Amino acid sequence: MRRLLFLLLLAALGIIVYCVLIPFGPSSETFVEIPTGTPTMHIAKLLKRGGVIRSELVFDAMHMVKGGTLKAGEYRFDHPARMAEVYGRLRRGDVYTVSVTLPEGSNLFDISQRLEGAGLGPKEKFLAAARANVNLISDLDPNASSLEGYLFPETYRFARTSTPLQMQQAMVRQFREEAALLGIQSDYHHVVTLASLVERESPIPAERPLVASVFVNRIAKGMPLMTDPSVIYAALLDGRYRGTIYASDLQADSPYNTYRHAGLPPGPICSPGADSLKAAMHPAQTNYLYFVAASADPSGKSRFSATLEEHAHDVAAYRKAVREAGSR
Repeated sequence: MRRLLFLLLLAALGIIVYCVLIPFGPSSETFVEIPTGTPTMHIAKLLKRGGVIRSELVFDAMHMVKGGTLKAGEYRFDHPARMAEVYGRLRRGDVYTVSVTLPEGSNLFDISQRLEGAGLGPKEKFLAAARANVNLISDLDPNASSLEGYLFPETYRFARTSTPLQMQQAMVRQFREEAALLGIQSDYHHVVTLASLVERESPIPAERPLVASVFVNRIAKGMPLMTDPSVIYAALLDGRYRGTIYASDLQADSPYNTYRHAGLPPGPICSPGADSLKAAMHPAQTNYLYFVAASADPSGKSRFSATLEEHAHDVAAYRKAVREAGSR
């Protein structure tokens, strides 16, 4: 009898060692979701069901020995691993996330497209949520019709199961942190709207206070801003943007058409970065009323002027530079 018990104990020990030390698991991508509040015993069942561990009992025994809290979330397994590696990942909370970078100047349409491309849900749902979740910024911009401008450009990591609301909460939270660092304490609507125009008009941070000064000076004189990015945004909102600006776009009776309507548009047209927000807060002191944007100029810099005559000269210089660049 003792010999039999010894052999059984030896066999059990062998099984435990085999389960613990010999790698096991899928060789192709497999995901296991651990819901919040799942008991350890049920976690073992989920891992076993997902083909990640050999034995629930051995995993439970490992938890009794090692202790620690196993974190909820979605985990990705793509190679056979020792049970200790699997256990360590759950204890660290090494959950699977998708990385998405939102460049400065991205608008809601750009952001939703990037998220859809990363497998984080249909763009239509994100756009609808951006209009429905304006309560996220109601204390900053009470009259906002969407979250446009307040989804800060940054690299984010989201779980594949993240909802549009959860992603937008993270982006707005990042905006609030950046705004606090910059010292924005009031008039968010004006600052963010102006900054969004500045962002789309110049890729050069050093020029942005100058661009902001042009807009501020034109507003002070009651002149329309006549900025193409806002016209493009109006076309995007109406679902008629065709990749370039047509005469019909310049004539469209949209409040975002800054050729027809003086002053700032009704709201931001994109998510500005820190440099553009700073430029909107502290525009340069100039008498400039016109500029040719660097983004369109082969010289790589914007051309600023105070009079229509100077602007005409800059436009002629710009067109000459375009011709010369095209002949090379």
